[in-house]
Amino acid sequence: MADATATRPGIDPDRASFTIALNTARDLVIQAAGVIADTVIDLVGTIGRHVLADLMPDRRTRTRPRVVKRAISKYNAKGTIDRTSYKATISINILTTPEP
Repeated sequence: MADATATRPGIDPDRASFTIALNTARDLVIQAAGVIADTVIDLVGTIGRHVLADLMPDRRTRTRPRVVKRAISKYNAKGTIDRTSYKATISINILTTPEP
């Protein structure tokens, strides 16, 4: 798809339709058409011609600047929880009372 749109200057690769490329490739495999056998490989090929024949419209211009969305849960916004485990040493001292 990128190779097909690169052959025409001024066409944004976002206008190429993945669905058209996928359906054309599927049809070529089913029909076994265009099997490569000691020929020069054309990068645009049949798939590229179908993609270029049915380009999607230009993208709309962005009306608002990109922003990072706030997390839905307020609890996650407070910070991360440290869930790593640490080794600890425990010592026990037994104190006894002196015998009379």
